[in-house]
Amino acid sequence: MDTSQYMTMFLEESMENLQTLNESLLELEKSPEDVDTLNKIFRVAHTIKGMAATMGFNDIADLTHSMEDVLSEFRDGKMKVTQNVVTVLFDCLDTLEKMINIIEEGSDSVIDIKKIIEDLEKTKKVDLEESKEEEVEILDSKESLKLNEYDLSIIKQAIERDYNALELIIVLSQTTLLKSARAFLIVQDLEQKGEIIKSNPSTEKIENEEFDFTLEFIILTTSTKEEIKSLIENISEVESVEVKNVEITKMKNISKSKIDEKIIKETVEVKPKEINKVEKIKEEKKIKNKKVHQSVRVDLEKIDNLMNMVSELVIYRTRLEQIVIDNKSTELNETLEQVGRTTSELQDLVMKIRMLPLDVVFNRFPRMIRDVSVELNKEINFIIEGADTELDRTVIDEIGEPLIHLLRNAADHGIESREERIKRGKNPIGTIKLQAYQEGTKALIKVTDDGAGIKVDKIRKKAESVGISTEGMSENDIINLIFAQGFSTNEVVTDISGRGVGMDVVKTKISSLGGSVELTSEEGIGSTFIIRLPLTLQIIQALLINVGEETFAISLGFIDRVISYSKENIKKINGKEVIIYRDDVIPLVRLNERLGINSSDKNKKFVIIVNAGDKTFGLLVDSLIGQQEIVIKPLGRTLKNLNEYIGATILGNGLVTLILDVGVLY
Repeated sequence: MDTSQYMTMFLEESMENLQTLNESLLELEKSPEDVDTLNKIFRVAHTIKGMAATMGFNDIADLTHSMEDVLSEFRDGKMKVTQNVVTVLFDCLDTLEKMINIIEEGSDSVIDIKKIIEDLEKTKKVDLEESKEEEVEILDSKESLKLNEYDLSIIKQAIERDYNALELIIVLSQTTLLKSARAFLIVQDLEQKGEIIKSNPSTEKIENEEFDFTLEFIILTTSTKEEIKSLIENISEVESVEVKNVEITKMKNISKSKIDEKIIKETVEVKPKEINKVEKIKEEKKIKNKKVHQSVRVDLEKIDNLMNMVSELVIYRTRLEQIVIDNKSTELNETLEQVGRTTSELQDLVMKIRMLPLDVVFNRFPRMIRDVSVELNKEINFIIEGADTELDRTVIDEIGEPLIHLLRNAADHGIESREERIKRGKNPIGTIKLQAYQEGTKALIKVTDDGAGIKVDKIRKKAESVGISTEGMSENDIINLIFAQGFSTNEVVTDISGRGVGMDVVKTKISSLGGSVELTSEEGIGSTFIIRLPLTLQIIQALLINVGEETFAISLGFIDRVISYSKENIKKINGKEVIIYRDDVIPLVRLNERLGINSSDKNKKFVIIVNAGDKTFGLLVDSLIGQQEIVIKPLGRTLKNLNEYIGATILGNGLVTLILDVGVLY
């Protein structure tokens, strides 16, 4: 079978499923008794295995099958969810991701999975006697259908909440040709009535038709025995159905009082979603039936092409507006207004299509923090807020690397060791918080830790040792020197951070996205990195200005206010010009000198006060043209090294205008 046409779908869905497994394993490690999460992991792993086998990638299928074996040990109560076992499963996911990347790259490389499969087998070696102690038999049931201690707890709590725990023995007709398909229909009908907590044979054996004609289930349901029996009897090729209430009467090597104590403990500790599994399933089905979201996969290149076409449309609309103004045509003006409204709606729609939630970046970080905390032997509580904040896809693609630097830095340098935190009277578990929210035309991302903070004296000494004068600088200015190139106070190079290239790389990357980054810190309390990013990089509102005979554009996102220029308000401090405005001393940049352009003295000049990260300064310009919506076009290879500009745009009169990068002008 030719599977090449399905390759893209396989690669995309496999990566999505691996991310789901990463998130679910983290949940399972925190809540080892969460049956819903375990079942979810089973389903996703089984999906990956089935897809890989269909596409002919047998190594991926074999490795996923070995993972399922370990997961089944969890489900049957034969193994405990421990950090070591979860770490091995994470190693499996990393190996699977490498294998999928190799397939995507078309490489001939082969990854040997023998070692990782051996590691999985080692985790399955458990004390059989201990395993037997946790088994509980069901009255009049066959030896093969057993409940572990946790199953018993769930059943008792379900009964207390007026659910029925029913045991079903279903015998199929000897003439049944497709046993697996018939069993699947039975399972499907039962799952609509409640939650199957035990099955004999197992789901995998049912799929592979590795069973005779008898099926056994234990189900938690609000339906009566008669209703369940009638439901199954109406399925063709079912020879007989026996339904009875589950009664726990005999246990192996474990006293009744021990079980009761365990149940009481779990009743307190078990999450509501575990107790109300049947209610949860019904609620989810109601929601799904109420509103079905439909979506299609679209190649990103097509979306980019659509965005470029809309951008061209905006340019021509601006050109038409200029022509209408020049010709003063009423009829054209009315038509153009309608075209303008339609273009704006189309533009907004395409912009929303390009926008993605930050969750697509944030979802990889919990696993990363978990691995780093294990490596550093620290306990870290990682909190994410505002993952649904949306940004342009171009920004989303680039923001991941800087955030990885900041988070790893917070875990390595910020959060102290458990012993040190206890000594300082802090909670032994450190906290790192990743927040995102929208503020005007920008998105703010904060990385906060409650660690040791930054020692200002240490930064000052390091700065002076590399020739940076800190005289007259505030503590906040000194702290932000860590963004200087090659500036690092870490004396020991580690695999986590500390090579002196992290923070300047972060600032450079964020600046290239039209954003800014700043740091606030308090020694002994913690640190916060604040990143400001534009919501989109394609179409922006800008102020057009003149410097000499040249026209430039400045994004409104940087502009605080515009004031009139007066020589009397210009002073010099330490040889640098500043402007005095409302008792504030603001550094001044003469754009004509900064850009090497002859200034004009014909017009009244203005000072544009701008905010670029933690810097506030004034830009002296010759005149203002006005506000306009512009489309950012890249400068191309020839001009890409001009750091003063982030791109160019085409104005309504057809002229090309450069867009200033405010962040590098001072």
